[in-house]
Amino acid sequence: MKIAVFSSQPHDRQFLSAANEKHQHELKFLEPGLNPETVLLARGCAAVCAFVNDDLSAAVLAALPELGVRLVALRCAGFNNVDLHSAAELGLTVVRVPAYSPHSVAEHTAALILALNRKLHRAYTRVREGNLALEGLLGFDLFGKTVGIVGTGRIGTAIARILRGFGCLLLAYDVQPNPACVDLGVVYAPLRQMWACADVVTLHCPLTPQTRHLINGDAVRQMKDGVMLINTSRGGLIDTRAVIAGLKSGKIAYLGLDVYEEEEELFFQDLSNRVIQDDVFARLLTFPNVLITGHQAFFTREALANIAETTLANVSDFAAGRPLANQITADGRFG
Repeated sequence: MKIAVFSSQPHDRQFLSAANEKHQHELKFLEPGLNPETVLLARGCAAVCAFVNDDLSAAVLAALPELGVRLVALRCAGFNNVDLHSAAELGLTVVRVPAYSPHSVAEHTAALILALNRKLHRAYTRVREGNLALEGLLGFDLFGKTVGIVGTGRIGTAIARILRGFGCLLLAYDVQPNPACVDLGVVYAPLRQMWACADVVTLHCPLTPQTRHLINGDAVRQMKDGVMLINTSRGGLIDTRAVIAGLKSGKIAYLGLDVYEEEEELFFQDLSNRVIQDDVFARLLTFPNVLITGHQAFFTREALANIAETTLANVSDFAAGRPLANQITADGRFG
């Protein structure tokens, strides 16, 4: 099948091309993201391959069948950017990569926790400037601290294993408790109890209408003074303005983000020679206790290889008429 690969970066070309040696699809790599202005670039392709910030709204999807597209192949786990009902009405099949490497995201989460706690980002800059003073770099022992994990799927379970090794006390919230987490000693609790007890809160749940702005002003007010908040899941889980207010008041003492709710115009590009126009994001960058990475938690060799292989295997299964284990239906169900 001919596939239009939108938002393609050099690493996408490298890993998809390597995986395609087995599948032998025709890959059309496109640097622009998928949106109403670029959708015509998919003309003549049977599938589009999209990433987390591509626009798969009803307007974009409506144009795809007229261009010859029958399959939307997401090379990511999240699908909040897809209008699934419109896709179903248009006869478009949607598939995703449900699990590429939970360890990559969990390990990045742990890295953010450790870097913020021990202020490694500040220490690195200081030492390079010849300042080896310790004032202002005081951290705390993770051992014995309570960590709240929101979402205990594959990634949430992986970070639970890591944090258990540090000797943390683990609370969790999920609509369905995971037996693997229970076996690790994780205690499930209501969100209100988690906010009140957790020294560190880390988010690993999908973005849905129910979880959008899960961290809002009310949630922040219920949290412990000096809490650390980590988000390596989806930017929309956090009301950024409410979190900025929490940073200003001191309620939030540490903030680690790998995602941002308005990241579409920012992430995955070099803006070093431009003025960032997003005033909310620019405000976050002024805080010394905020550490932001540009949606790189997934970015390991193992994860990219798994993403490429699963994406192209999904396309091959569709082309051959085989059952689609990774299909997403209109109601958000899988398989």
